[in-house]
Amino acid sequence: MIIQDVISHLETLAPLAYAEDFDNVGLLVGDKNTKVTGILVTLDTIESVVEEAITKNCNLIVSFHPILFKGLKSITGKTYVERTVQKAIKNDIAIYAIHTALDNAHKGVNDIICNKLGLENKRILIPQKGTIKKLTTYVPVGNANALRAQLFKAGAGNIGNYDNCSFNAEGTGTYRGNEESNPTLGEKGHLHEEQEIQISVTFNKHSESRLLNVLFEHHPYEEVAFEVATLDNFDQHIGIGMIGELNKAQSSLEFFDFVKNTMNVTCIRHSEIISDTIKKVAVLGGSGSFAISAAKQAGADVLLTADLKYHDFFSAEQEIILADIGHYESEQFTKTFLVDYLSKKITNFAVVLSTTHTNPVKYL
Repeated sequence: MIIQDVISHLETLAPLAYAEDFDNVGLLVGDKNTKVTGILVTLDTIESVVEEAITKNCNLIVSFHPILFKGLKSITGKTYVERTVQKAIKNDIAIYAIHTALDNAHKGVNDIICNKLGLENKRILIPQKGTIKKLTTYVPVGNANALRAQLFKAGAGNIGNYDNCSFNAEGTGTYRGNEESNPTLGEKGHLHEEQEIQISVTFNKHSESRLLNVLFEHHPYEEVAFEVATLDNFDQHIGIGMIGELNKAQSSLEFFDFVKNTMNVTCIRHSEIISDTIKKVAVLGGSGSFAISAAKQAGADVLLTADLKYHDFFSAEQEIILADIGHYESEQFTKTFLVDYLSKKITNFAVVLSTTHTNPVKYL
């Protein structure tokens, strides 16, 4: 097994196309064609994690957070980032970061939190824009069914809980090939009319390259006429944050005690408790102040997130309870999830859960 094989499994779970623009995800250090000796999964890649990888004979670190976030102008070992990268390179250890690609995945960070809390009726809190595209092409009537089937097989035509979705309209296509052409139907130099089907299918943007390859391979024409457009529609399975409901409403104090016990949290910073009944809960792992407005619009009783600043709490405005449970605490179960996922995909290979505690925040 090579590193690219592991990457393929990770990017099936969380395609990098849905990572946020500011992020730095994917293979950050190493060669994707290197044979894998072991996989270590961690929340953060720091020097001690690289040392753990060396000890456990793991030459691939799968990290949630990227160690390389901003560009480095030198690697002299003067910062923890530079020292970590140096140690990884010296010991031929690759580092892959998944970060906001997993944040925006349907079965990702926020789904993990929802499942820990036992939330029901889950849905994406902030659907990502520009994730749905539409392919339109024109094919002879006799070839339409076969081409459509190949496009569906490649992942086109999936809308929410439905698949094999398309729109088809029949019409007359015209073309005339020059002397260098080799038309499948008709003769070069002569105007040809052909009864064609216009096929339109939607698809997720990460599959565009694969879909176009299938189109060119299975379309009968020498020159394929097609259009690709980005839609304003939202994919209900792609986006950041989630909202769901507790099986049974709880008082605010019961809920906060439940969160502490479930999420291994020692303290919770929160805004004014405006209601003693908690039923609808919004979650966003990591820094989530940008989700306050969306959580209020969705009617959440509380937003569980992290890294809220002093003035963020004013944004509650007597409409919602804002609860900061800590950055590490909100994402801590991600690495266990990734170990379980990879272990199921790679059944004959050891996937190791890092035992290095990487939370830089300490509490008295």
